[in-house]
Amino acid sequence: MPESQPRVAGVRLASTDAAIRYRERDDLVLLALPEGATTAAVFTRNAFCAAPVVTARAHLGHTPPLYLLINAGNANAGTGRRGMADAEVCCASLAEAAGCAPEQVLPFSTGVIGEYLPVERIAVALPALVADLTECGWEAAARAIMTTDTRPKLAMRQADLGGRLATVVGMAKGSGMIRPDMATMLAFVATDATVPADVLDDMLRRAVAESFNSISVDGDTSTNDACLLSATGSLPGDAVSAGSAAAAALYAAIAEVCAELASAIVADGEGATKLVTIEVTEAETDAEARLVADTIAHSPLVKTALFASDPNWGRILAAVGRAGVEALDIGRVRIWLDDCPIVSDGGRDPDYTESAGQAVMGRDAFRIRVSLGRGEGAVRVLTCDLSYDYVRINAEYRS
Repeated sequence: MPESQPRVAGVRLASTDAAIRYRERDDLVLLALPEGATTAAVFTRNAFCAAPVVTARAHLGHTPPLYLLINAGNANAGTGRRGMADAEVCCASLAEAAGCAPEQVLPFSTGVIGEYLPVERIAVALPALVADLTECGWEAAARAIMTTDTRPKLAMRQADLGGRLATVVGMAKGSGMIRPDMATMLAFVATDATVPADVLDDMLRRAVAESFNSISVDGDTSTNDACLLSATGSLPGDAVSAGSAAAAALYAAIAEVCAELASAIVADGEGATKLVTIEVTEAETDAEARLVADTIAHSPLVKTALFASDPNWGRILAAVGRAGVEALDIGRVRIWLDDCPIVSDGGRDPDYTESAGQAVMGRDAFRIRVSLGRGEGAVRVLTCDLSYDYVRINAEYRS
């Protein structure tokens, strides 16, 4: 988390306790954008996408948003027509309180699936939220959107746009049901630069591919995943144009913010004790490399070995072998734990020792490296271990 108070000129936030599910903590956030801001978004591809996802996607296609309304504790997913109506009612209630059109509001929800949203509690809280908006509200908002998260996730970077210093701030929530198929549970990133919508959309999609779409806690894609990137245009100067040095600098800052938030989500995975980077190289294609990396990242046997700090490397070898790589030559496959070689020439590497493997697996963070010996495809995926606490947290989630 940044040491200084994060803020983006033009972005204002407020948080409050609406008693949606939790007690004695904030669970409702309002984020306000200025007129003229541009916004890009990516959403879950889960067929049972939540009502707020459907509504936000539709509103975003109609007009640029002025407000994001985010609640924790209730996903408003699997709620049918009533859920859709509830999402629209929330947007209409905020529009009345803020003096905008309902289509200028994007709703977001996270929490328990299959329960109806307490619309009345949310509506009552909105006037005070509008009145409390401040540019210094990022930290409180990052806490308010948490569910099973143990800590808020907030990141900040700056980019030199040819003598103009642009700021990028992002917050995210996510700890379980994490295997995004577009972004993460919820993530909101903003910059004060002026960025055309098409350039912003390209930046978001590239950053998401390298960060939120390359993490896994438990292999489950949520019904509510969403990631937004907004540019307020509050920084004086020209707009960032595609292919420019300014665009490259700004994208680097956005990518770093997304990468930090994605890493924080995995490190805070439900019950997680280890942060593990899976690097697959020398695949025929990047897609093939991703297939292998995901198979390792999603394997319960691999993940429980990670939790036990047990260098049971046969589980990693087996995951590579069952990943579905066509005509895989196992004699060319090499596997390492950090720099400790464990597999080569179709079996155990002659230089491998159990003590060396144990030393790596005992660390809080390390890499599993796999070289397929087939081409130039490569990918990097972050994952974590599977502990007793993951089962406990999810078994008790609705209690």
